[in-house]
Amino acid sequence: MAASTSGSDGTESGVPSGVSAESNPGIDQFQYSALLDHLIGDKRQIKELNPMVMGALPMPHKSDEQKKIERAMESCTFKAAFACVAGAVLGGAFGIFTAGIDTNVGFDPKDPMRTPTAREVLKDMGNRGMSYAKNFAIVGAMFSFTECLIESHRGKSDWKNAVYSGCVTGGAIGFRAGLKAGVLGCGGFAAFSAAIEYYLR
Repeated sequence: MAASTSGSDGTESGVPSGVSAESNPGIDQFQYSALLDHLIGDKRQIKELNPMVMGALPMPHKSDEQKKIERAMESCTFKAAFACVAGAVLGGAFGIFTAGIDTNVGFDPKDPMRTPTAREVLKDMGNRGMSYAKNFAIVGAMFSFTECLIESHRGKSDWKNAVYSGCVTGGAIGFRAGLKAGVLGCGGFAAFSAAIEYYLR
């Protein structure tokens, strides 16, 4: 049996004495409306979200050393150095792979009939791997550094940065062989960068 409080005028919760909830169906409707106001209505209490809490787990405060490390990793110098190392590793692996499937590795042009030794083959593979590693490292460092500078200057991170960077990198490499080679290098690297960005995005 539900308990009720008596008011000063002899009523129970705004209902005249002698009238129960069963005989007045409007009471249930009134209580339901009040409940909705507290749940989804104007009387609902909105809890302020703490920005330091994500997924019920507190985010630790970053120290000055961590902030310095993050700034250093986001700098153009670090990106260029990382791309240089990655390009050297990739280029070296690619050079050794191409040398491994090349049937002319280790052969002496002056005496093509002589069978090369294992030492000569390994030396030729190492030289080709070093050459590819050097070229890939230079291209990777130039592309990453120019892309970072262009992104910082434009203030945007989109596919145009890679296209501009590819044109600058290809043009700088091609200009060593002349103006025509520079223009072709710019267009080729820009198109290749655009295709990679389109595939990745």
